[in-house]
Amino acid sequence: MTRQLIETAWNQHRGNDWPQFTSPNQGQLMTLDTVISGCVVFYLDSPDGLDRQRVAIVQDCLNDLDDLTGELDVDSQAYFVRLRRLGELLLATAPHD
Repeated sequence: MTRQLIETAWNQHRGNDWPQFTSPNQGQLMTLDTVISGCVVFYLDSPDGLDRQRVAIVQDCLNDLDDLTGELDVDSQAYFVRLRRLGELLLATAPHD
């Protein structure tokens, strides 16, 4: 994975507005969006990529996304599919021990 691929996906994601939906999980989803977005920015700004702590955080966020987005309408899910893809791209760049 290249930085360019992540940067392109990031620009696409942030070019979309927060979806309009009603869910008891909306606050949690906003937090996941913020955390993954922060890790993307850190990755793009860092020559070393993500550290182990951030890799673990992104993995936890992806697990939580899977649990929280299943009942959303298709339009709202598209936003979180893009967010999930960003997280997957970040994890693909992480060193594997």
